[in-house]
Parts: sequence; structure tokens; C-alpha cells
Amino acid sequence: MTEIKVPTLGESVSEATVGAWQVSEGDSVKRDDVLVELETDKVAVEVRAEEDGVISKITAREGETVEIGAVLGELDAGVSGSAKPSEEKKSEEKKPEAKPEETKSEDKAADEKKPEDKPAKSGDSGEGAKAMPAARRVAEENDLDLNEVEGSGKDGRVTKGDALKAIESGAAAPKADAPKAEASKPRDTGPREERVKMTRLRQTIARRLKDAQNTAAMLTTYNEADMSAIMSLRKQVQDDFTAKHGVKLGFMSFFVKACVAALKDAPAVNAEIDGTDIIYKNFYDIGVAVGTDKGLVVPVARDCDVKSLAQIESDIGELGKRARDGKLAIEDMQGATFTISNGGVYGSLMSSPILNAPQAGILGMHKIQDRPVAINGEVKIRPMMYLALSYDHRIVDGKEAVTFLVRVKESLENPQRLLLDI
Repeated sequence: MTEIKVPTLGESVSEATVGAWQVSEGDSVKRDDVLVELETDKVAVEVRAEEDGVISKITAREGETVEIGAVLGELDAGVSGSAKPSEEKKSEEKKPEAKPEETKSEDKAADEKKPEDKPAKSGDSGEGAKAMPAARRVAEENDLDLNEVEGSGKDGRVTKGDALKAIESGAAAPKADAPKAEASKPRDTGPREERVKMTRLRQTIARRLKDAQNTAAMLTTYNEADMSAIMSLRKQVQDDFTAKHGVKLGFMSFFVKACVAALKDAPAVNAEIDGTDIIYKNFYDIGVAVGTDKGLVVPVARDCDVKSLAQIESDIGELGKRARDGKLAIEDMQGATFTISNGGVYGSLMSSPILNAPQAGILGMHKIQDRPVAINGEVKIRPMMYLALSYDHRIVDGKEAVTFLVRVKESLENPQRLLLDI
């Protein structure tokens, strides 16, 4: 008998949600067959069979939250596909029901073992919220409503660290007169509405974006770039480039290189805040936002300052494919120093991107559109793109932000600058 367990999911990931099982009890499987998909707050992870055998038991059902090392089911190794369910399962099915007296006593004992789940005393901050005693003390002392704090402890309990983090982010505020439970009660859905629980990934996206807005002093500055030079260069060398490198020359590699050059001129945009310190990063790992069916993910292209355009195009193409196929690993999305978001592929003409914390900057690309522009006293039609840099004004001054964006514009309009490193 081999237990099917939740594998290690990566740094800072301690639990996952069970997705759809690809097999049923009694099914025979081969080594490396996909058994079930686990959804974390970053990526989906496939759990595969470690050996040939038959699925004898499935203990974790779809939608359940499981921790690392938890048992998802059992596999009878070396058994043929015609095998019947395990004897253990049969014995469980034949087990007589407990008598009413026994059930009552068991329920009573279970209740006595769970004092932490008892309702909060009158006057507690966040009455009814699941929280550790230390978290309740912090909440009472700082007038913090624990119902508004997302818990990171077991079963979603609010820890002391969660409470302190909420206070630092400004969540503590005088309580409203109206009961919180009534305000947070889900509304009834209409006959033509459908209620669907947010996926763990979508919940994480929502939380991180809102945290970024609440924490950073976000500001956005805009500029525009004439894309004529890059479009002409791509047209001239595309066939030779593809034949030599096996990948097409796109716009993204130019933007990555332009951003790296600009980050070297404005190092604060490539930094992050850690308490009262600023951490300057002397490497350039660029996150590239990719839209998927399950939500937005940001895989990271590493060491872009030392890679060629061809290498960057290859990296981005591979990361994008794995993102759309749900094959990204945790490490593929960690450690970016700066992010590029291309809303132009969906037709966006202008937007203000939200920071990907703890980064201090994000560049928004937009749709290339022919517009009339004044060139040497004449009005000409040019393929123009609006550029938007959102940045954390706590560590990036307006001068640095504008310098960065002008540097990007110059590199795009004169791509030879990237080759000459000027």
C-alpha cells in the first residue's frame, strides 16, 4: 500500500486546494500518470503516480484544503486494473452504524476537545472570527476587527503575525455601529445569477493587488514611443533571425532590453523597501505578465542584462507556453525585480498598471496605433504606443521615474542604442 501525499509545493506555500481527480477508486494507473491537480495560490501542481498499481482509496475530495504531506489517497502497487477495492474499504463499508448514545458521547467529546472554536466572548474584537489568543489580545489593544483579517494559520486562523501585519497596513479602525456579521453576510443570488467560489489563485491575485494599493504610494507617469524603427528592423531581419535562432523576433525582447538599460540609469526602480531599508538589486530578472484561463501569472525571465534578444525571446516564449498549459513551477514566478505588462495584446490603448509587490516599478505596454504626430514641423502618421510606468513614490522620485520612461522611449525609437549600450 502506497500513500498518495501532497508534495512540497515551493517556498512560502504551505497548503493547496484539491482540484479534479483524473482517476477513480478501482482505476489502474501507470507510473507518472496524473492522478489529481492541486491548486496553490501561485500555480497548479500535478500529483503523479509513483508506480504502477490500482487506486484503492481517495480520501481528499475536490475543493478540500490540504497541507504539505497530507494523504490524498492510497495506491495498491503492482495490482492489476481488474482488482477490487481494498479489504480495508470493504470493512469500513460493513462497519455498523453507531448507536444514538454512542454518537452523542462522541460528539460531546469532540466538542470538549475544540475550545478554540467556541464563539468569542462578548467584547472581543472580531466576534466569531477564528483567531489565536495572542491575535485577539493584539486586536483588543489596537481596536482591530479580526473579521477583516485573513488568517494564515491552520484552518484559516488569524495569528498574532497576521494581526500585527494588518495593523501596520492601516487596517485598525474604529468599529462600525452595525454588526460586522450582518454586513459580510452573502447576498441572495437572483434567478439569472450564478455564485462561483473564487479559485485560490484568483483570491491571491485580488489580495496582492489590493495590498499593493494599500501599502505603496503608487503613482503613474506616461509617455509615448514611435515604433517605426523597431517595426522596420523586425521586417528586415525577421527571416534571417528566425532561421538562425529558431524563434521569431518580437517586440517584448526589445522592451526587456530597453527596461534593463533604463533600470541601470534609475536603480531605485529596480529596488524594494524592506522595513526602513532600501534593497538595491544589481541583477535584472524581469517578470512578464501573462493572461491565462485561470488568471494573471507573472513568470520571470532571468539575467536579462547578459542575454541576447534571441535568448530573451526564447525564454519568454517557453514561459508563456508553460503558463497557458498550467505547467509553471513555483520557482518560475519568484524573485522578479521589475515587471512588464502588455495590455496592448488585448487592444488596450492606455492603462495604469498596479505594482507587483514588493517591486517598485511596472511598465505597461499598449496597443500600437497609427496617429498623426509632428515631426520637424510636419504632421506625419506614425505607429505610436503609449507607455505607462507605475512606481512606488516612497523610494522613486518623479525625476527618476521620468528619466526611466524617457530612457525606454529613446531605446525603442533608436534600437541601435541598445546594441551600442548608450
